[in-house]
Amino acid sequence: MKRVLLLPIGSSGDVNPFLWIGRLLRARGHEVTVMANPVFGETIRALGLRHLPFGDEAEYHALLDHPDVWHPTKGPRIVLRYAGEVTARYSAAVMREVEAGGAPLILAPATAFGAMLARKKLGFPLVSVNLQPCVLLSVGDTPLLGQGFEWLQKLPTPLKRVFFGIMHARIDSAVGPGVRRACRTAGVRPPRNAFRDWWQSPDGGVCLWPQWFAASQPDWPSRAACTGFPLYDLADQIALAPGLEAFLAAGAPPVLFTPGTAMARGAEFFRTALAASRAANRRAVFATKFPDQLPADLPPEVFHVAYVPFSRVLPRCAAIVHHGGIGTTSQALASGIPQLVMPMSHDQPDNAARVRRLGVGEWLWPREFTAENLAGALAALIDDAALLSRCALVAGRIRAENPAERLLEALAPHLEIPIAVHAD
Repeated sequence: MKRVLLLPIGSSGDVNPFLWIGRLLRARGHEVTVMANPVFGETIRALGLRHLPFGDEAEYHALLDHPDVWHPTKGPRIVLRYAGEVTARYSAAVMREVEAGGAPLILAPATAFGAMLARKKLGFPLVSVNLQPCVLLSVGDTPLLGQGFEWLQKLPTPLKRVFFGIMHARIDSAVGPGVRRACRTAGVRPPRNAFRDWWQSPDGGVCLWPQWFAASQPDWPSRAACTGFPLYDLADQIALAPGLEAFLAAGAPPVLFTPGTAMARGAEFFRTALAASRAANRRAVFATKFPDQLPADLPPEVFHVAYVPFSRVLPRCAAIVHHGGIGTTSQALASGIPQLVMPMSHDQPDNAARVRRLGVGEWLWPREFTAENLAGALAALIDDAALLSRCALVAGRIRAENPAERLLEALAPHLEIPIAVHAD
């Protein structure tokens, strides 16, 4: 048995993959602790995992409710600055946990700079967990960083390297000050550039997507293994909202609209969704835990839910319109339905580009996200027989994969377990 500490950071879409990993490891007899914001405490404990609180709910909501957190350029900088500022508190919490019970294996996302600091201080193994391809900048498969950045993908390799060097410096200007202050306090030599030097652990990493979604590149970390989409959405823990089953059965498959679980400023998204649904004569499901952003007096052909387990509902939908988060994107791929993405920031533009590249959906930038454009794009997607066929092929490909086995293969050297394992 190995003591494993998981360090998810972010919203539900960032936390759920770590819960999937935690359940998988616990089923193999390992002792799993999840250090996360108290917002997720009840869910973590319900899965039989130990919860180690970090921060408070007010801190969590203050970050996600920031008016610029979804801005295409300001948003990533806000998140990165926060990651730097909490490095001292984060590393101290990790070191307390490690020192209280020995040196466990730790799994953390790239933004957990405090985990890297604690690793430098105490020497335990740390595995980087990458949730989306855009976190690994590559001159080969260059991610789409946002609207207007298509030119970057067409640059010659030497110029891409120059651009990425500038990006490294800009990211370090947001992250570095907090990381270096924390290093001085802990007596650890700070990185020259926090992004370049501490973004990925030298002990190894996993990429939670399949090779066909984003193939391994020569300039990725050499020990980063692609394992497949985790596809965990708490479907075994959360019942369908009252009335949703009856709504789904009462008519034609609806279109599901969601701007993401963490989006608290989606009023315009839902106003446009309602107008487009009416124009297209389509039933709809609106998914948001912030009901105040919904239009007043929704018509009977629109059903609101606070949370929906995608794996149980998306196969019964005609399409999904969403923000492009990797969790929602992968669930839509697995469900075999078309997707229309309105990417705003962070990993969303690159995920949208990969959806288009696979031929299973399209995107509309926020400025293009009008009722007329949305209704037209949905009709084109839903009525495209060739696209629907590609959606089905991708879904079948995902069903044939075994991400649990691949993940355990990648972690086997750290967990000291046999490589041959059964699937969940």
